[in-house]
Amino acid sequence: MSESTPLAELPVVIIGAGPVGLAAAAHVVARDMEPLIFEAGSRPAAAVSQWGHIGLFSPWKYNIDQAARALLDPTGWVEPNGDYLPTGAELVAEYLAPLAATPQLSNTIRTQTRVIAVSRVGKDRTRTPGRGDTPFLVRTQNVQGEIEDHHLARAVIDTSGTWESPNPLGQAGLPAIGEPAAREAGLVTSPLPDVLGRDRAQFAGRHALVVGAGHSAANTLLALGELREAEPSTRISWAIRGTDPASVYGGGDQDGLPARGALGTRLRNLVEAGAIEVHTSTTITELRIAAQTNSDFSTTSATDIPSALTITGTTSAGAASLDADLVVPTTGFRPDLSFLREIRLDLDSIVEAPTGLGPLIDPEHHSCGTVAPHGARLLSHPEKDFYIAGMKSYGRAPTFLMATGYEQVRSIVAAIAGDQAAADKVELVLPETGVCSADIGSSCDVPSAASVADDDGGCCGPAPVGEAEPAAEGSGCCGSTPQPVTLGIPTGLEHGRGAHQDAR
Repeated sequence: MSESTPLAELPVVIIGAGPVGLAAAAHVVARDMEPLIFEAGSRPAAAVSQWGHIGLFSPWKYNIDQAARALLDPTGWVEPNGDYLPTGAELVAEYLAPLAATPQLSNTIRTQTRVIAVSRVGKDRTRTPGRGDTPFLVRTQNVQGEIEDHHLARAVIDTSGTWESPNPLGQAGLPAIGEPAAREAGLVTSPLPDVLGRDRAQFAGRHALVVGAGHSAANTLLALGELREAEPSTRISWAIRGTDPASVYGGGDQDGLPARGALGTRLRNLVEAGAIEVHTSTTITELRIAAQTNSDFSTTSATDIPSALTITGTTSAGAASLDADLVVPTTGFRPDLSFLREIRLDLDSIVEAPTGLGPLIDPEHHSCGTVAPHGARLLSHPEKDFYIAGMKSYGRAPTFLMATGYEQVRSIVAAIAGDQAAADKVELVLPETGVCSADIGSSCDVPSAASVADDDGGCCGPAPVGEAEPAAEGSGCCGSTPQPVTLGIPTGLEHGRGAHQDAR
């Protein structure tokens, strides 16, 4: 398409072919518009595939988008059992891969194509006249390094997620001294390594330090514990900034999701048995490469080389150091905004979400069960027809749910199509029990029906300052208030992390 093509005939560009990106494309098709999806990975849902060994806490009935189902049903696709808890690999194999292969989407996905810039044709961010009627210009780069500037779009929906932007290990939101070099050397792993599968040789018989206190940490620690049973020389350390790991263990059989409750119980048992060495009140300040390492872990025994890293940090007792072979950074994620420099964004100064959404998801004040349903209005930016959706729309807040992303893009696509009434009618099944944690996606999945007729932030906005107690039972305008549980940040608390600390 050329610059003379009418704006309404240009495609809607979607950045990222994950669950929310593919759902966005399905809604674009349902609105008789053309999607064009750019995926940096080698196949659709490439990021999900990297944590495919991890089980979701949400059953299938909360993981399938309505418009996506409409594309899949005519193909003979068999919908999985709604009550079954899939792994990431099953989510890809049984839903996302078939969805990407549908006739309506298969030819619209460009894999191994990374978006490196978004702008307007002929206009940088400072140029205003006629801006809203000017096509978007999307610059991409393929795996050969070739850059292309000819992707014009009527609208852009960024669903690129945060998987490739993990939070640093150091203090104050900054990388620890020496952390970039340790990452470059492969001594800092991915946030969710496949300890018992493809990455087994990297961990067997070695000393791994897991940093973080969310579900990602719990999953990795449990996998390392299982590996240690088979490889007794494997050593496991766990560093958290809190004073007590109990907040990660959860409510056991009192947890609203049995699978999640069992996760915490198993982790507690490993710690109490001495299989995991816990370092509390720890802030990492430096990672120093202590020895030359052999990256071929499959052919090198643990006794051949010394520990690869010296990790230094501050604790309640003063400075301390620990030698380890690998660090697993389960410290959460943040959005990559670098390729949006020419787009006019309006972002919350705290969590880097859209300004209207930021106060509703700030983990200091909110958790999954107190985030109101929201759509295009709260997700909009000064840049007309540009939206950030999915995990990335929550910025640094860890309270995102997959189902939230599906409703986001349904509303966004309706707005792009000019159906503002449908865009404003936001309806979503929200969780009200369980927890939120800095994780790969959803960790709060026990639902309660909620609906907001007009997308103005809903009735569940931030509570008044100073109100530190959870709302009385039944007083919540988004449904009855649950009894809080103790795994991570309890979703039944009106003030999320702040109230959790007060309660402790």
